Amino acid sequence: MCEANAYLVRNGEEELIMESVDIIEPESEDTWRLVGIFGDRKTIKGRIKQMNLVDHKILFEQ
Repeated sequence: MCEANAYLVRNGEEELIMESVDIIEPESEDTWRLVGIFGDRKTIKGRIKQMNLVDHKILFEQ
């Protein structure tokens, strides 16, 4: 599987916001829609800080 987990970085700490993210879609300049493998959705406000595809991690920051 190629899904990744999404994290919000706050004060240097990674807070898990969604597991098994399959799709990331921009909603606006600083808002993203995350869609999981089972169709669950979450919206995050911020910017993508880093995508590490080998480690299956997507880091966002506000």
